[in-house]
Amino acid sequence: MAFPWLSASILFPIAAALLIPFVPDQGDGRQVRWYGLGVALTTFLLTVGGYLNGYDPAVEGLQLVERVQWLPSLGLAWSVGADGISMPLILLTSFITALAALAAWPVSFKPKLFYFLLLAMDGGQIAVFAVQDMLLFFLAWELELIPVYLLLAIWGGKKRQYAATKFILYTAGSSLFILVVGLAMAFFGGGTPTFEYTALMAKDFPTRFQVLAYAGLLIAFGVKLPIVPLHTWLPDAHGEATAPVHMLLAGILLKMGGYALLRFNVQLLPEGHALFAPLLVVLGVVNIIYAALTSFAQRNLKRKIAYSSISHMGFVLIGIGSFSALGTSGAMLQMISHGLIGASLFFLVGATYDRTHTLQLDEMGGVGQKMRKMFALWTICSLASLALPGMSGFVSELMVFTGFATSEAYTLSFRVVMAVLAAVGVILTPIYLLSMLREIFFGKVNSQLAAHTHLVDAEPREIYVISCLLVPIIGIGLYPRLMTDTYRASIEALVDRETAAMNRVISSPNGSLIRQPTLLQAPSLSS
Repeated sequence: MAFPWLSASILFPIAAALLIPFVPDQGDGRQVRWYGLGVALTTFLLTVGGYLNGYDPAVEGLQLVERVQWLPSLGLAWSVGADGISMPLILLTSFITALAALAAWPVSFKPKLFYFLLLAMDGGQIAVFAVQDMLLFFLAWELELIPVYLLLAIWGGKKRQYAATKFILYTAGSSLFILVVGLAMAFFGGGTPTFEYTALMAKDFPTRFQVLAYAGLLIAFGVKLPIVPLHTWLPDAHGEATAPVHMLLAGILLKMGGYALLRFNVQLLPEGHALFAPLLVVLGVVNIIYAALTSFAQRNLKRKIAYSSISHMGFVLIGIGSFSALGTSGAMLQMISHGLIGASLFFLVGATYDRTHTLQLDEMGGVGQKMRKMFALWTICSLASLALPGMSGFVSELMVFTGFATSEAYTLSFRVVMAVLAAVGVILTPIYLLSMLREIFFGKVNSQLAAHTHLVDAEPREIYVISCLLVPIIGIGLYPRLMTDTYRASIEALVDRETAAMNRVISSPNGSLIRQPTLLQAPSLSS
């Protein structure tokens, strides 16, 4: 019997979290920190072990499958597995969480509770990507909300209660759509209900049902992505969170929305996706432009980076709606890239705040001479965020642009208009990021800040965390196949499925007016 890599990756951090109350503590939390870091690193090694020992990137179907029947009469089963859509995000989750455990080293208030929530969140987020049952997915989705709420409400800033409450209202309220749609899909067609993805894919849902289900799931996942105008919880949450929570929000939480769109809206509801895809493209462009302009106007450093994250996630929407293997692959790579870049930027925000004790750009300035290493780290990560060639962000955004621009699913005029509008956001990104760097490190000197002696430069722990994030950012930027080969087969199979659904929609009497009246051929990434 093969080792249950995925089940171990999910259950081990949760079980280890339950043992935290029994960890010896001398009052300074040192033992708890080492314990939490050790568990997070072990979880990362478990996910890597699953990838190396049971996952074949050339196979498009489900791998590392583990299934235990619970209640056959209700169709309930513990079913986990991984394919190209989920495996990269499972690795990203365990990797970012391990670094967040190290980033949480300065946390001294209730360290046992903090690391308990961190480890429970680790298992819950891996479960979101690994489970192959829609009811289990809903439970994992809800389980992950509780640690985030408490991490915001207990360790956040002055408005932490407001931010945490807004987060839980938005995300928990919208997740009800997942439960309703999941029940409707499971009971559709009569017989024994089933929630497993493979069984749901085999069902022949009518187009009208798919449209209604797609709309409900788009709201649920649009809040988590987030899609404008369902985004307002994110700047508030980021504005009050601590550095490790920032890393989890930007590095993992937002990717759950993009993953769920691919898994459910595209894979299980392909005809609904064929009708909603133009809307996804338009919403993606709105995300890019609106959030970039809003980020440009922000004077709070956390909120500026938060709106930058919303802008970058717009490329994910465009890629998902592109009906192109290259564009969809770019959306997948953008999620991974932004997870790494977003985590690095928010970690630096936390490190900068620890030194300056302010988030207002007007109160910073002139600290470049005292924090030269910090300036170098900020510069490299900002260049990665603005998609400098040689960084992962450049490759992912280029793939999305090229995939959408060459897609035969839309008229030329629609592609040109959307590409030009999205380019506006791309132009704004380096402007607000570089101006941010100038204000922080070379702006007008704040005499009170300059007089303080606590402006120490980057510490070895901080340099190590950023270095760990920069290695894959630069590695993917220089050789994208390090990542794209891990999901190529699954993405091509997904695009084949949505292209077939597109052709059915086109050939129907109510075909979309936006699309070309010709049947599509799904190109492969290699072509």
